[in-house]
Amino acid sequence: MVKFMAEVQALQRWVAGALTKINGGRQAVALQPLHGDAGLRRYFRIDTAPGLLAVMAPPDRAHNQEFVALADALQAEGIRTPRIVASAAEHGFMLLEDFGDRLLADALDADSATGLYGEALMTLLRLQQCPRPDLVAAYDEGRLLDEMALFRDWFVPRLLGHALVADEQALLEDVFQLLIDSAAGQPRALVHRDYHSRNLIICAGGDLGVIDFQGALWGPFTYDLVSLLKDCYVRWDPDQVRRWALAYGDMLIEADIGVMPGDDSVTREQFLRWFDLMGLQRHIKVLGIFARLHLRDGKAGYLNDLPLVIRYVLEAAARYPELAAFGAWFERRLLPLCATQPWYRDYRQAGDLQ
Repeated sequence: MVKFMAEVQALQRWVAGALTKINGGRQAVALQPLHGDAGLRRYFRIDTAPGLLAVMAPPDRAHNQEFVALADALQAEGIRTPRIVASAAEHGFMLLEDFGDRLLADALDADSATGLYGEALMTLLRLQQCPRPDLVAAYDEGRLLDEMALFRDWFVPRLLGHALVADEQALLEDVFQLLIDSAAGQPRALVHRDYHSRNLIICAGGDLGVIDFQGALWGPFTYDLVSLLKDCYVRWDPDQVRRWALAYGDMLIEADIGVMPGDDSVTREQFLRWFDLMGLQRHIKVLGIFARLHLRDGKAGYLNDLPLVIRYVLEAAARYPELAAFGAWFERRLLPLCATQPWYRDYRQAGDLQ
């Protein structure tokens, strides 16, 4: 706590100096912290500078240089990202445009979903039209495997208390390789990696703003699509999700940007298989991440979202015969352990609109 307060005071001094350079004249600065999230960044509103956010992010872990460079690259492609007013990336300090508090997640309901997702899909199309920035690494097999290993290392043994035996380890290895192979077979594009309803903000004037893009990679083109449409925080009817997904595939073909082939080499069935298996990879990863956020970082709030993620996992496993053994194992071995957890509720109703 002492270290944190010292860091906040250092940020406060830097903000005061930055505002003096921008506006002239010294002024006292008071910072109001915003609620934290799953990431490393801390955000503060500034009482004397409405419309700006002060950001504190560990320079050795938060990819601050990448954030600044990516913001410029995305803005050049017409994507609304926070304008960077001042930065000292080496110290982890930034002044950013404040998009406000109107998250896409808070605006979604049965009546607004089609229109709002239409805007989100158009923004995603622009993102996938971006040429590969020099600093963006490949979303390769090693990264995909490391992500899914969080499920094996955190969700199963540490959160649920289940020690995997050799046959179970082998089952997971087979499933992980199946998902990696599916991802490797897809066309490549810029991948935000957290393109969902809590990272999209409806700005003043109705534009959709994109935040938390600093972890972007160059990888499977269905990743952000499934992150949006099979959102870990909101669920829609699976038939509607597939209609939205296919409509986006048609948008890619019409845009002719080299991501989705315009011939018959990718059928709708293949596209949806890529979409579903990419979603399973992501949701397996998320089970591990949410467990780690609780157990290592003390962020228990994400446990309440686990039942919906479990629902996505089991729905995907039920759709494809080659995943039947994994789905059966999850239901037989893991669900009874989940049911003993204080966060658990029946996954079959998780995410349903009330």
